[in-house]
Amino acid sequence: MLKSHSCGELRKEHAGHKVVLAGWVHRRRDHGGMIFIDLRDSSGIVQVVFNPQTSREAFQVAGSLRNEYVVQVAGEVAIRPEGTQNIKLATGDIEIVAREVVVLNPSETPPFYVNEDEEVDESLCLENRYLYLRRPRVRDNIVLRYKVIKFIRDFLDAKGFVEIETPILIKSTPEGARDYLVPSRTNPGRFYALPQSPQQLKQILMVAGFEKYFQIARCFRDEDLRADRQPEFTQLDLEISFVEEEDILQLMEELFVSLVKAVKPGMEMVKPFPRLTYREAMEHYGTDKPDIRFGLELKDISDIAAETDFDIFRAAINEGGKVKGICVPGCANYTRHQLDELIQLAKDHGAQGLITMAIIGEGSEVSEVKSVATKYLTQEQIEEVIARFGAKPGDLLLIVGDKLEVVNKALGELRCEMAHRLNLLNDNLLAFAFIIDFPLLEWDEMRNCWGTMHHPFTAPQQKDMLLLDRNPNKVHGRHYDVVCNGCELGSGSIRIHQRQVQEKIFKLLGYSEVEMQARFGALLKAMEYGAPPHGGVAIGLDRLVMLLAGEKTIREVIAFPKNQNAEDLMFGAPSEADKEQLDELNLKLKGS
Repeated sequence: MLKSHSCGELRKEHAGHKVVLAGWVHRRRDHGGMIFIDLRDSSGIVQVVFNPQTSREAFQVAGSLRNEYVVQVAGEVAIRPEGTQNIKLATGDIEIVAREVVVLNPSETPPFYVNEDEEVDESLCLENRYLYLRRPRVRDNIVLRYKVIKFIRDFLDAKGFVEIETPILIKSTPEGARDYLVPSRTNPGRFYALPQSPQQLKQILMVAGFEKYFQIARCFRDEDLRADRQPEFTQLDLEISFVEEEDILQLMEELFVSLVKAVKPGMEMVKPFPRLTYREAMEHYGTDKPDIRFGLELKDISDIAAETDFDIFRAAINEGGKVKGICVPGCANYTRHQLDELIQLAKDHGAQGLITMAIIGEGSEVSEVKSVATKYLTQEQIEEVIARFGAKPGDLLLIVGDKLEVVNKALGELRCEMAHRLNLLNDNLLAFAFIIDFPLLEWDEMRNCWGTMHHPFTAPQQKDMLLLDRNPNKVHGRHYDVVCNGCELGSGSIRIHQRQVQEKIFKLLGYSEVEMQARFGALLKAMEYGAPPHGGVAIGLDRLVMLLAGEKTIREVIAFPKNQNAEDLMFGAPSEADKEQLDELNLKLKGS
């Protein structure tokens, strides 16, 4: 080894020890008579001091060192002089008195600072990912990711699960997004697809008798990207035979509680995890992935609005919509500019507008309500609205009247925006929740047929089985989501395990007998050979680590992510294929 110790492991008890270290120059400071460098390796940072009285040769070499040079240092561990300790470093009580230094490799000036966590243009970070990954924060994120995955493997192993790898080259099946297709050289004109998830494969493993399966699975989806999406991602994929919903929810809660305690012991959690029905989540938070760290819940005032003379309210009600709002404490003094910002935010998320009502008064007495709506409401109606929201003097009401889905979306976004503005978000709190009792189906206007809320393998609730033929819109599925701090971490369900039920669902979704056989033939056939009742869940590990690391995007917890256009800027992928490669695959580009 080129080093006897790692930089981050040295402490007071090593004082007097002779050591050899190797790493990168994190920072260099020339104090005239002496030169100091912070030496960094994967374990941490330690200060090295070069004194010409100790070694003139080492001091001269140190004068040529620059940030990111790779060096080897030999010296002695010494206690820092009183008053010079660095409490920000684990090694802050000691320093290395250098006697020798060897430059193992110099470095060009980096395109951005590695030793400072300042914001850098994303393209620059992705082009020079090897430099960005040197940043201690980013490195710590990757180490945290490893610890999370290791904990999950150990936890599930102790529970009797078996990790089984499933194929990456499979058949294209509908999973809610576009597939990435891979042409086959040996089968001209035919294609594999990269898996969006191992859904059918893990269900087939249940039929095969592996009662407890899991996998740290790589998945691929060709969809528009955002902060919590990547074209390739990693999920905890898990399936169990002979279970009901409660078994899986309890297992997930135990896993998450144990995991957070192990890898982030200082973080707070809400325990036990709250359970909200889909209807409750939409009604109170406007979304099926609510952030429950704060209040600002949506209130429905449609009944009051219907009795007013306010055309905006009445139009929404008459067209089958709703009038709902949120009460924001202490914001009655918002300026016209601030109100216009909120109105625009509501419009950006589909609403035609936003009605604001500022509650003015002293103590508990309301003296005035400032709003364009008040001249169309009676005093009694105004008091009913204030009472419905539980508003007090100084509060601001934000109200939207529109189609229910528009109202929920706009107010859900406003709710989160106001939580940010009012500093209501506790970054040290992980507020997990289970969302249950989803509708099984939703009408697809584009295809003019039923679509699924989850996926086509989700079992209907037993009490709703007879409704499949008469009222499919009233059928609820055995589907559950895991959410945390406004982020959907994963979803799962109890699966259909009987062929006749599965075929009935496929027919409702518009599949013909031929299409069923072509897309799902293997699974349907497997169901004829004693498929056990089973269920499972898939948890997005990128999103989970993002929350644990306190990051805003999953790109910060993935070693080599793609940009918003699904491009790898470091390698230049995707790239063009030459004619020889295309000919081997029997492919011809359009227009060539």
